[in-house]
Amino acid sequence: MQTYSTQTGNGPSTAQQAKEKTKEQAQQATGQAKSTLRTQVDQRSTQAGERVGGFASDVRSVGEQLREQGKDQPAKLADQAADRAERLGNYLKQSDADRILGDVEDFGRRQPWVVIAGGVALGLVASRFLKASSSSRYEQRRQAYSAQLPERTYETPPATSGIRSGTVTTEPVAPPTTPVERDPAFYGER
Repeated sequence: MQTYSTQTGNGPSTAQQAKEKTKEQAQQATGQAKSTLRTQVDQRSTQAGERVGGFASDVRSVGEQLREQGKDQPAKLADQAADRAERLGNYLKQSDADRILGDVEDFGRRQPWVVIAGGVALGLVASRFLKASSSSRYEQRRQAYSAQLPERTYETPPATSGIRSGTVTTEPVAPPTTPVERDPAFYGER
């Protein structure tokens, strides 16, 4: 049995070179995607930190107004909320993508049940949203479908006296969702 080789004695074959080149391009694309993701996380976290910082200053001013009105307990709660929001805002502004993702992973390892509960809660919220929006989408499709149907013209069923009426024109009607058996006697056919 003879084996033929496409490889020359001097180096790797063309197929191997193409495979290596493809592998390098895939690694470059993966690196670029990771870099883009890190850049996006950095930008978004900085923006979120600025928003949270603005929220903290708003809550702090509400606390001052409450204190001026003599409502010390709600003012203390507002100050505590402002402090926490301020710390979160500073963390988001100062942290890079690697630190944020690492902290999220560490939290997930320390508190897996919280992550699971958060995922379940997020799933429930998403399902409620989809359910609520699906009924409106269904109604819109049904109305669009009904608007495309031509008007139907048909004879009315025989009256109890046996005398037929004339023709009736109605608005477009969507077909029934389940098949209905046609009764020939009902339509005057025999």
